[in-house]
Amino acid sequence: METRELLDGSPKVQLSLDLQTMADALPTADIAVRAGVDWLEVGTPLILGEGLHAVAALHQKYPDHPIVADLKTMDAGYLEAEMMYRNGASFVVVMGQAHEHTLREAVRAAKEYGGYVMGDIMLCPDKVAMAQKMEAIGVDVVIVHTGLDERHAEKGKSPLDDLKNVRQAVKIPLQAVGGLSIDQAAQCPALGASLVVIGAPLAVADYELKPGADADTLFATIKSFVDRVKGR
Repeated sequence: METRELLDGSPKVQLSLDLQTMADALPTADIAVRAGVDWLEVGTPLILGEGLHAVAALHQKYPDHPIVADLKTMDAGYLEAEMMYRNGASFVVVMGQAHEHTLREAVRAAKEYGGYVMGDIMLCPDKVAMAQKMEAIGVDVVIVHTGLDERHAEKGKSPLDDLKNVRQAVKIPLQAVGGLSIDQAAQCPALGASLVVIGAPLAVADYELKPGADADTLFATIKSFVDRVKGR
């Protein structure tokens, strides 16, 4: 699949496989693909547990589904991105808190391999300014992210707190990620974040890093969510 066609402006649903093993991830991915998700994310726990093998295995099994590698890269932007692109990833995630050169090097790798860079602005002191900087550097997608520890320590924090201001500041696609309810996540396209993520705690148990429901319930949850996002 030609990755340059992926950001066409239409809503996309991404399943975040925030699981620890391929034994859990593959059945969950299969349910999600049957339910209609567009993209599969190798979540950070799965990258830690299975590494490049998870990216390669998912790409091989689902070649028509772009793979997002949630590396949360903080250094070696070119090298880490290159490894993922060569093993089938379409997207890599780089942290805005990294050095500017890390962002630029990830973008360089993306251009060489025909991939995309997602820039995560979690914990950036000025999220709007960082989003604008990312756009100027050539990052393709900004992730407006409230992290797991952040939202558990500071009750009530949400990526939706920052989404409007970031949307007004940049033209590139956005994701809003972190602790959203089903209803909140489904409303993201209307709020300007067309790349919608379903993961913890919706499809994956928040702190337990395991599937959030039995197979039938998970299929129904994801299918209903996809239908809502796509306006079916």
